[in-house]
Amino acid sequence: MTHPQPGLWSDLKSSRWVINPASSFKLLLIPLVLYINWEVLAPFVAQGLSNPFRPFLFISYPVTSSPDSDIRYRKGYLDLVFVAYHIVFFSFLRQIITINFCHPIARYFGIKRFGTLSRFGEQGYAVIYFTVMGAWGFHIMSRLPTYWYKTDHFWRGHLRHFPPLLYSHLPSIGYPHWDMIPDLKRYYLMHSAYWCQQLIVLLLRLEKPRKDYTELVAHHFVTLWLIGWSYLVNMTLIGNAVYMSMDIPDVFLGISKILNYLQLTRAKLVTFILFLFVWTYFRHYLNIVMLWSVWYEFDLVPEANRVWAPETGVWLVWWMKYQIFTPLLLLQILNLFWYYLILRIALRSLKPSTMTDDRSDDEDDGDVDNEKEE
Repeated sequence: MTHPQPGLWSDLKSSRWVINPASSFKLLLIPLVLYINWEVLAPFVAQGLSNPFRPFLFISYPVTSSPDSDIRYRKGYLDLVFVAYHIVFFSFLRQIITINFCHPIARYFGIKRFGTLSRFGEQGYAVIYFTVMGAWGFHIMSRLPTYWYKTDHFWRGHLRHFPPLLYSHLPSIGYPHWDMIPDLKRYYLMHSAYWCQQLIVLLLRLEKPRKDYTELVAHHFVTLWLIGWSYLVNMTLIGNAVYMSMDIPDVFLGISKILNYLQLTRAKLVTFILFLFVWTYFRHYLNIVMLWSVWYEFDLVPEANRVWAPETGVWLVWWMKYQIFTPLLLLQILNLFWYYLILRIALRSLKPSTMTDDRSDDEDDGDVDNEKEE
């Protein structure tokens, strides 16, 4: 006798909608169908009323005074609705990519063990996600005065929709950077949704925890601390820079691990060496550059804006320097912990034995960097 599969209500109560694509897809459809129905029916029954389901699907709060050629957006409470919807979106996307795309590839190359299939799928999804977000973040930064890590503009930069080379003659209006180009706001909120979804999976232990579970949870909390506060206090320029320094090395990390699962020894060694350089530059050098900027360039913020005045978008009282510096420092400490493990793997690779993983589960044989998983 076959038992019926758990339905949406059961998955909602158990939180398994996070890893059940059928349930997350149904949740995604609810606001989408309601939005479409409103668009179709509202002209006949409720003319002039805005669609209440629009904030689920699109960013909110356009700045009405901004020109059509350079539309800007501010933050607001409906941004939480956008983030909540996209937590569900990333839950669905993650499982679809993992199950329908990555697992067949892994099986084609002879990977059969469930644990290894799961890890392969996780890294395949990570490579796709961070490649897209890294490229998107780079595209956004290329339109900002902070390109390439011109840190003084974290504090006095001006959001302009012009190529970077045209910035030299533009006056700097300084902090607060409360009006965002659409891409920056959408990018920021979608990244927030991604990390919230990842933290939910960890905290609910919906997947088998790794040996560095505690460090991963700490990393996700620090990341969300940075995201939340930088968005709240209108420090999105430095937020974009931090995102960039995290996303790009994760692409190379995922590729290295995938090649290791596939037992492509020469390719994984070359990629691992490249990953080591990329990680060092982005996760350490650029992170230290940003820490230096917070500590020494914070005072570039005009003195009139170093007050607590949320109604005008200004939050940078003197102690905010430490509020920004502390999570960045914690992030660097976590990165140094993983860097130590990465360097240990690099040293092992110089020996005749292959690169192995102290932290891997029993089913994860030889993960290039199972000692660090994000």
